Amino acid sequence: MRPADLAREHGISTQAVRNYERDGFLPPATRTPSGYRVYTEAHASALRAFLALVPAYGHATAGGIMHAVNEGDLDRALTLVGRGHEQLLRDRETLNTVRKAIGSLTSGPAPGTAAAGWSIGELAHRLGVTAATVRAWERAGILVPPRNRATGYRVFRAADIRDAELAHLLRRGGYSLEHIATVVEQVRTAGGTESLAEALETWQRRLTGRGLAMLDAAARLSAYLASGP
Repeated sequence: MRPADLAREHGISTQAVRNYERDGFLPPATRTPSGYRVYTEAHASALRAFLALVPAYGHATAGGIMHAVNEGDLDRALTLVGRGHEQLLRDRETLNTVRKAIGSLTSGPAPGTAAAGWSIGELAHRLGVTAATVRAWERAGILVPPRNRATGYRVFRAADIRDAELAHLLRRGGYSLEHIATVVEQVRTAGGTESLAEALETWQRRLTGRGLAMLDAAARLSAYLASGP
């Protein structure tokens, strides 16, 4: 096969095929005496596997899996696959956590919240993020904590902590700060969770799509392994 033969199946350029070989996502091609690349069905199978892995695990991990397979390190490849499934499971658990929290987003203090409120350091510690991250959320309009008049320090009340926890959960879902600010503002001002529910449905569809992509990628990768790379 020529580079054009592999490229045509996926609607990509011949240069992309060459680049994938150069980057180690495909095994090295043999060359004709005049220097032209010659690909086999194994190369075509490798390309199918790599392109299926990208939407399932991301470009970097997909490349790492193909590198490991082509270098004969199957255990490393399977470890990367396993980590991807583990991340998907964590994301599903996070989504379920957000769904369960919807009913209490607009009422009741956060557990352990002192009457005087929390400092930025205490909030960051609760969420497992840095104070710089909390400040970034504030700059994005997600958080609007009042200031202590005497010290000028931020004071995070129960509603602020609720908004911060919601922001943290949605960031895990891959949402931009701009989108999260819109959701939090609507929940904050209207007391409703329609925007959040819509965001969660979108997130659910993305997780389902990634899970299906992983199934397809597994089949493509298995076929490539069967070709004896």
